[in-house]
Amino acid sequence: MDELLEIIRKNARTSVEDIAKMIQSTPAEVAARIEDYEKEGTIRGYRALINEDHLPDDHVTAVIEVKVQPEREGGFDRVARRISGFPEVVNMHLMSGKYDLLLFVEGNTLREVASFVSERLATLDGVLSTGTHFMLKTYKQDGVLMDGDKHDDRLQISP
Repeated sequence: MDELLEIIRKNARTSVEDIAKMIQSTPAEVAARIEDYEKEGTIRGYRALINEDHLPDDHVTAVIEVKVQPEREGGFDRVARRISGFPEVVNMHLMSGKYDLLLFVEGNTLREVASFVSERLATLDGVLSTGTHFMLKTYKQDGVLMDGDKHDDRLQISP
């Protein structure tokens, strides 16, 4: 991966000036490259990584395995496009193995997510079966530890 993209991927708030220093470039060149990546669709957006355990509201995330019947002319793509149109679906991947699609679905309650699966997802033409797993706690996301307690195992030195 391009070094510029790797820096932005790890921390999108890194300034253009700092990135330029890191990759031995000028801020103008870095800004132009970022703009090009945005225009061509390589950079699709920027977001904050939030530890949802710190939020007061209930929030439920489920990982759903979906087995689908591929269509003759569209393969998995048409079914995947229909499923990705649901606002509850925040991530979706074509997978190898027992199931074809892996979905990450969000809702306010377990019942809300279960209702989505049973009433809207499982009833779609082409969906053969689903397997739902509710996420209970996130320990690490996108390479970042979510545990707020940072333990320093170094020995303390007294003067």
